[in-house]
Amino acid sequence: MGFFFKKKTRIYKTKNFDKWSRKERINDGELRNAVDEINRGLIDANLGGNIFKKRIAASGRGKRGGARTILAYKLSDKAFFIFGFTKSEKGNVSSEEMKPLKDLGKRLLDYNDREIKDAVRAGDILEV
Repeated sequence: MGFFFKKKTRIYKTKNFDKWSRKERINDGELRNAVDEINRGLIDANLGGNIFKKRIAASGRGKRGGARTILAYKLSDKAFFIFGFTKSEKGNVSSEEMKPLKDLGKRLLDYNDREIKDAVRAGDILEV
């Protein structure tokens, strides 16, 4: 009988997302929980091209009053949190705003291990 080892999803956030999430008091544990939920199929919205919208409970506000995040995600491989907003800031992301987010997400998901290490070292992305 063989063993099946599920590959752990590597989780990152952009520098801008990190700045926003600290302001909103969203910690890395909440980001890990969000990716775990996605791994279990609990997705709020599939925006196409491996880009997803995921609600996150933020500092006692719960998911309804919490934050919305946009992330680039490949199943059991890697996830990049690239944008966040609260419901009070905006209702949703416009199609004009979504185009550059999708482009960024595609570029990040195409990074190989060396490019990820270089981006982390440069401070462009942070590992969660």
